[in-house]
Amino acid sequence: MRNASFHLATAFGASLFLAALAPVGGFAQSSPGQPANPGQPGGAATVPRPPEASTDAPPTDSRRAMLDELFARLAASQDEDETKGITRLIERRWLQSGSDTADLLMSRAIAAASADKDELAIELLDRVVVLQPNWAEAWNKRAVVFTSLGDDDRAILDLRRAVAQEPRHFTAWTGLGVLFRKTGDKKSALAAFKQALAIAPHLPDVEKVAAQLEIEVNGRDI
Repeated sequence: MRNASFHLATAFGASLFLAALAPVGGFAQSSPGQPANPGQPGGAATVPRPPEASTDAPPTDSRRAMLDELFARLAASQDEDETKGITRLIERRWLQSGSDTADLLMSRAIAAASADKDELAIELLDRVVVLQPNWAEAWNKRAVVFTSLGDDDRAILDLRRAVAQEPRHFTAWTGLGVLFRKTGDKKSALAAFKQALAIAPHLPDVEKVAAQLEIEVNGRDI
């Protein structure tokens, strides 16, 4: 079993990085309606080989509009419970790429990571980011697995890709904060946590860690 700090906070359904601040729950659930079998019992995993490029349609305007509405609600949220509820809705939509093939591979990658099959998860996610290089959640999920494998440098690179594709990706910003803090770069960690909180106020534990880092970086007010 991997260290409990890897396991994801169930309340947010997708983030290693929130769990690194408050380790509870499991990795993540597969996206609704997708198979969750990363391989065949007692044998090697069966991995479909997708085409070199996806021909599926990109996310529709209505889906983007729905996300915009959810982010507006999130920014105005008043407490932790409201923040949790809205972030769950956003994370569900982040798991929808617009490509059936990519979504299937993502589902299998999540199942593989949940079963501590990190190498298989990376193989699957490598294919996902080739198919859908603009899918922020694919980069975020691969960063989660790289962190589990102890490859923080590659995790940071993937998280930077995630926030480049979706600047409102609060879990990726939280992940950057966790990893920068781990390396001792408190100033960058604080900046990343502040970015997460600007998008999603009242994230459990992130507020506390950011407040502590504020003191460590800038000192107490006199």
